[in-house]
Amino acid sequence: MAKTLIKGDSVVANEWKVLRLAEGESPEAAKLPFGNVLVPLAVWRARKWDLVRRHWDQGHLLGIWLGPKDDPAQLAADLAHFSAIGVHFPLAGDGRGYSIATLLRTRYGYTGELRAIGAVGRDYLHFLRRVGFDAFEVNDPESAIDSLDDFSDAYQTAADGRLPWFRRAGAPALAA
Repeated sequence: MAKTLIKGDSVVANEWKVLRLAEGESPEAAKLPFGNVLVPLAVWRARKWDLVRRHWDQGHLLGIWLGPKDDPAQLAADLAHFSAIGVHFPLAGDGRGYSIATLLRTRYGYTGELRAIGAVGRDYLHFLRRVGFDAFEVNDPESAIDSLDDFSDAYQTAADGRLPWFRRAGAPALAA
């Protein structure tokens, strides 16, 4: 767990633990850490109502994290339970997390915290934000935060709501 992370435009304390299953560990037997926790999809599917009850009884925030092979459609009916959703990037060049984030924001309407975890480098932060991520676990958040402003203009439509250049008032008309 990173001690700090980038959330919005600030470096803040990371108050979440990410539960990872050990090889061969069953989701039903996983020991939940104390406090706010992001659980893998397998644990959510196996222990959904235990986790919801824990959230209400103990007051800890509940979140989930998805791997690159997980289908966000499996969460569509449950999104209201999660204060945060993490998307795991196992390798720096693995782009499946971008698609997961886009689906969560645009198709399923998730409005809570969307956190990039795993192999997240500063070079990717601007693009991760464009598809809807608003929190980033990176090795050196103090120096990486500046990369959020590496690009000042957007040329494509994305989940961040910024108008692409060609849709803004005053943009030159496209030639026919």
